[in-house]
Amino acid sequence: MKWIDRLKQWAKQIKRNVYAVWFVARDPETPFMAKLLALLVAAYAISPIDLIPDFIPVLGYLDDLILVPLGIMLVLRLVPAEVMQRCRLQADAISQKPSSYIAASVFIALWLLLAYAAYFYLYRLNI
Repeated sequence: MKWIDRLKQWAKQIKRNVYAVWFVARDPETPFMAKLLALLVAAYAISPIDLIPDFIPVLGYLDDLILVPLGIMLVLRLVPAEVMQRCRLQADAISQKPSSYIAASVFIALWLLLAYAAYFYLYRLNI
C-alpha cells in the first residue's frame, strides 16, 4: 500500500502547486511570459474542459496527469525562486483554511432543488 500513499502525496503536491501557480500568475514580480503560462496552467488545471474528455477510458485522465505537471515544471523554470517560494507559502495558507459549511450547504441545496425540478418536470410529462 506504500504506492497508494505516495500517489496521494503526489496529488496533494500537485494541488498545492496549482494554487501556487495561480498566485504566481497574479504576482507583480513575475515576468510576463511566466505570468501568461502560469495563468494557462492554472486555468487548464481547474477547468472542466480537457483536451481529451475524461469519459474516454485511460486517455481521458492521461492529459491531466501529463500536461498539468509539465506546465507546473515549466512555470517553475521561468519564475524566480523567491517569487515561487512566496506563492507556495500563500498556497499552503489557503489549503490549511477550514472549508466553508455554509458554501457546501448552498451547493447541496441547489443540487436538491435541481433534482426536485427535474423530478417535477418528468412527473408532469408522465415519463
